[in-house]
Amino acid sequence: MTKTSVLLLIAASYGLLAVVLGAFGAHALDERLLALGTKAVWDTAVAYQMWHALAILLLVALRMKGPGSRLAPYCFCWGVPLFSGSLYWLALDGPRWLGPITPLGGLLFVAGWAALIVAACNYKDNSC
Repeated sequence: MTKTSVLLLIAASYGLLAVVLGAFGAHALDERLLALGTKAVWDTAVAYQMWHALAILLLVALRMKGPGSRLAPYCFCWGVPLFSGSLYWLALDGPRWLGPITPLGGLLFVAGWAALIVAACNYKDNSC
């Protein structure tokens, strides 16, 4: 598989899982999440997962070259399981030691968006 194929597969998988987990949280887990007071945490995980799945798809579609353009999708790919994955687990009353993992995923998201800014500044003849 090419890198592009792998990124497409990851993005599609993240998108699919975001829809499934969103529905699961809204229906099968709704009462449990409400009882735990973690419904908003679950919903945040779903939203960030979907937005970053779409961001990966967009980066693949744009086929940008240059500094930052190659780093951004990989930051997003690793950010989703660390950020959203740890939030899903915490929302289900998982071990509290997972709490510090969430910001690592968030930092990867920030790094990915920063890399995308660098890529945009170097895109064709544009300058920031």
